[in-house]
Amino acid sequence: MADKVHFELVSPERRLFSADVEMVVVPGEEGDFAVLPDHAPFVALLRPGVVEVQEAGKISARLFVRSGFAQVTPAGLTVLAEEAIDLASTTRAVLSEKLAEAEANLAAAADDAQRIRADSEVSAIRQVMDVA
Repeated sequence: MADKVHFELVSPERRLFSADVEMVVVPGEEGDFAVLPDHAPFVALLRPGVVEVQEAGKISARLFVRSGFAQVTPAGLTVLAEEAIDLASTTRAVLSEKLAEAEANLAAAADDAQRIRADSEVSAIRQVMDVA
């Protein structure tokens, strides 16, 4: 049994993270899930939230993802995110800008599905700002 899982997080702009880690907690559309070595293969949609990378029993990296999907294969976990921000290298000003954009999307939502998605994003960014 392997003691690490290979994890990559990729956005359209660049690869934000690539390493062998102990565990990754991912904000799935149907709830958070953890990926450990030898995890069963599957694909999941993402909701806005924070991906937490754990090493030595502690969180070693936190990355905000707007949406996308996660794929677990025998080779590891790949997260393809529409947008991702490494919280260790961001500022409150950047997060405030993202919050304003999300609030504008909420105000412009044309139907319940868009409203629910935009509200989820606003909530996620506010939560990130509380801990960032």
